[in-house]
Amino acid sequence: MPQVRIIAKNFMDMVAALPAMKLDKLYENAFICEAILRSLPPLAKKYVLQMLCIEVPVTAKSMEEWVLPDGVSKHRVAIDRLIQLRIFTETVDRKRETTYTLNPIFQTNLKKLLLYGVVLPRDPMPSNVTVRLPSSEDLEAFALGQWECFLLQLINSSQIERPSNISSSMMKIFQRGLLSQRDKEAPRLTESGFQFLLMDTNAQLWYIIREYISNSEERGVDSADLISFLLELSFHVTGEAYNINTLTEVQKNTIKDLADLGLVKLQQGRKDSWFIPTRLATNLSVSLTDSSSRKQGFVVVETNFRLYAYSTSKLHCEILRLFSRVEYQLPNLIVGAITKESLYSAFENGITADQIISFLQQNAHPRVAERVPSVPENVTDQIRLWETDLNRVEMTPAYHYDGFPSRDLFEGASDFARGYNALLWEDPEDSKKMSLVVKAENHVHMREYLSRQRQ
Repeated sequence: MPQVRIIAKNFMDMVAALPAMKLDKLYENAFICEAILRSLPPLAKKYVLQMLCIEVPVTAKSMEEWVLPDGVSKHRVAIDRLIQLRIFTETVDRKRETTYTLNPIFQTNLKKLLLYGVVLPRDPMPSNVTVRLPSSEDLEAFALGQWECFLLQLINSSQIERPSNISSSMMKIFQRGLLSQRDKEAPRLTESGFQFLLMDTNAQLWYIIREYISNSEERGVDSADLISFLLELSFHVTGEAYNINTLTEVQKNTIKDLADLGLVKLQQGRKDSWFIPTRLATNLSVSLTDSSSRKQGFVVVETNFRLYAYSTSKLHCEILRLFSRVEYQLPNLIVGAITKESLYSAFENGITADQIISFLQQNAHPRVAERVPSVPENVTDQIRLWETDLNRVEMTPAYHYDGFPSRDLFEGASDFARGYNALLWEDPEDSKKMSLVVKAENHVHMREYLSRQRQ
């Protein structure tokens, strides 16, 4: 079964992919420098801070002495990451001695940041101007509702009307790779789309943000400017109101797009309008691993393959339908079963056994989450066995040839097919039938060969 993996890159992977000139432009922003420093491996942070006040190149041999012998692999990872991000410049002289220099723009701005502290890009609006700001619970509910609305739109794209609060242009950007559509047919989820739905929320967010940045040039937006603004946004305070008039036109359009996904909430006053960052936005400068804090699960799987999901979410119900048979849904409980047929349907859509098991483990109800294992072993083993059963037989289009008039022609045809690596099976023992099976893609060549031999 072909498998399409979705790789959810964080901002630092996207920053590292930028051209050198755009990277240097980014480093002129102190917030980018701090965000980069936050994202680095511990040893890489140590190297940056040690070289912050060193104005001359440092030899690779000297840096190797900064770590113990058992830390060589971590040292290599740290150096590679710093070079990828152009924080370090690597130089090899005529004597083949390698030296490293700290990026002067990054060095200058990081020094200023450490000396004078963080200055927010914009101050929150005074409370006498903003009224009825949402509570932290309301803001969390808003972010979750917007995100679920987007995911439901992907799942039911051919069955329900488009939600009015998600623009068609945003859906077009985000659906790339997740949906496919043929002429006069309703859009359908691709293998990547099915896999995307089983990813955790933070991984899904990184995937969407990556796509949003990747397609920024088509919208006439510089990708470096967009990354800079998104990282700057992560330094704002969750729940505080910020004046939209302090943004550029491009940033205003970006804020509207982010509101569709629940990263910010927009509000309008009598004179001014403002945006309120949610937790999704303020986590953007944190790495994917660090931001994946465990959320409370809702799924209980029993040894008899019964599944109970304590949730009121329609989205949870639709996701469970991807790999299980949902039998009935109560106001706060979804009851279903993991069956061979439901899993075969999931496998055919490109979802793997490991992805299903990972989803069940990550979303295990608190009552079972602390057990080892949280999902019964007989269930996980059977899921993998059913996937293996499906992959045991490989279908190959082929043609069957029999009734050869002579053994010489049969043997010649077998050798001809073998030369093309097209022979799948032959039965030379049966002198009457003398059968062979050849790959369909080589049928034309085989027919031409037999025609020539008969002449």
